Amino acid sequence: MAKVERYIWLGVVALLVAAAIVARLTVVRVDMTDDRHYTLGRQTKQLLQSLDEPIEVTLYLDGDLNAGFRKLKAATEETLDEFRIYASVRRHTFDADKEKMPNGLQPTIVHERQHNGKTAQTPVYPYAKVSYKGRYTIVALLNNNRQLSGEENLNVSIENLEYTLAEAISELTRKETPKVAFIEGHQELPEQHVADIEELLRHHFQVDRGQIGLEPEALQPYRVLIIADPQTRFSEEDKYCLDQYLMQGGRILWVLNGVQFSDEVLSKSGFTPVLPLDLNLQDMLFRYGIRIQPALLQDVQCLPIPVNVSQDPKESNLQPMPWYYAPLLLTSQESPVTKNVTQVSCSFASPIEPVGGEDGIKKDVLLATSTASRVIPTPAEVDLSDLNPDMSTFRYQYIPVAVALQGEFPSIFAHRMRPDSIRTSMPQREQSIETRQIVVASGSIIRNDIEKGQALPAGYDRYSGMQFGNRDFITNAVLYLADSEGLIGLRQKKIDLHLLNQKRSYAQRTQIQLVSTLLPIAVLALVGLVVLMFRKRKYTKKTHIA
Repeated sequence: MAKVERYIWLGVVALLVAAAIVARLTVVRVDMTDDRHYTLGRQTKQLLQSLDEPIEVTLYLDGDLNAGFRKLKAATEETLDEFRIYASVRRHTFDADKEKMPNGLQPTIVHERQHNGKTAQTPVYPYAKVSYKGRYTIVALLNNNRQLSGEENLNVSIENLEYTLAEAISELTRKETPKVAFIEGHQELPEQHVADIEELLRHHFQVDRGQIGLEPEALQPYRVLIIADPQTRFSEEDKYCLDQYLMQGGRILWVLNGVQFSDEVLSKSGFTPVLPLDLNLQDMLFRYGIRIQPALLQDVQCLPIPVNVSQDPKESNLQPMPWYYAPLLLTSQESPVTKNVTQVSCSFASPIEPVGGEDGIKKDVLLATSTASRVIPTPAEVDLSDLNPDMSTFRYQYIPVAVALQGEFPSIFAHRMRPDSIRTSMPQREQSIETRQIVVASGSIIRNDIEKGQALPAGYDRYSGMQFGNRDFITNAVLYLADSEGLIGLRQKKIDLHLLNQKRSYAQRTQIQLVSTLLPIAVLALVGLVVLMFRKRKYTKKTHIA
């Protein structure tokens, strides 16, 4: 019997040793958090496993940080630790005493009230330098949405950390820079009025411009085509080339107006006629599952414009008045294109109506009006003196202005002959492979103003001095369309924000301090008392028996 027991103990010891060796050689991690905070996406894992050299990351986020930025720094380090499971990642913290800060990094000034009542201003550099095979890029770790509080912006930044770092690595590992093109030839916005967006896109793509031509093959090298506010009709040859580009899996960002008007006439005369804009694209878009209505949108949530309310013609008294034709569009938090993007400004927008029913095309609304909107049919007239409409007519809500389409699209040239002037050897397809499009019904969303010969940021309102989310929206839209790895889906990661009620904590600080100090002591004393009583009772019984 003793021999059997000895063998059992030897077996247990052998199993423990084997388990220790396996645990040493393998890493087993279980994410027990509700929001899957420590779980990397499939796309990130595949990207990291494809690397054949180490990634080096330098964090500039260091120094005298407050609690929020310490949390952001810790989350960044934790994300890089997760990356290290699938690839060689070397992390380094910037030392300001020994190293030189790269040029062009603008600090974030943190304003905090100290205990003595004074306000301290601390510069923080929420950036990281990601290097691979001698190339590097600097990424911003901090989201800055003016509609969110500081705590919410930090939480959004933590949500986007995996995407931000993975996108930087993907950009460094690309062997070829993908191409996108702005289409010309239909009085689209000139280059100076999309210069800001072009500059942003050049961080990710090679950006070209050109006309469609008569050879559909010429469009195939481009990952995305951008059609930015055309004013004249598309020919059947243009439509054929665009259609067959889409059938081959191409991606298109349509930024179109549903109406035509004149900003110049409006500024000079104070009014302008508004007519439907016929681009000869309605049948094509209808076939793909969408229709832009030739109507105007007004919204109570809108930009202001300066209006002279002075009764004296010799003196001016400019006062801000709501310009209902310039709505501030709400962004969907369900799409990676618009998640955590602030309101998008536009003017003279039109409604978008999904059509087609059960056509298998997925349609996601990206931008919409507020809960108080109205639709004005055209022909119509816009008059600057008509600034007091009947508010009871603003009874519509959440009217779509931008929609993402995904699926297998039917060709508009199915069962039709191609135009005679088209020159191609490429077989005509009647059904597309899986692909994507985005349709935006306001050309102003992509447009930037010019001041003193310099392009202002898209979405910047000169009168109010406010920056809206146009730049992020358009950039994300193109990244979404061009994304073959699925990385942009990482932007949908959500981390629940558990904020401390600072007002309540300050008002009840005495009670909180007493409870947090005395409660642990009371619990320990109670446990000690129970143990003491148990031991006393146990040994008292033994003494009585003896």
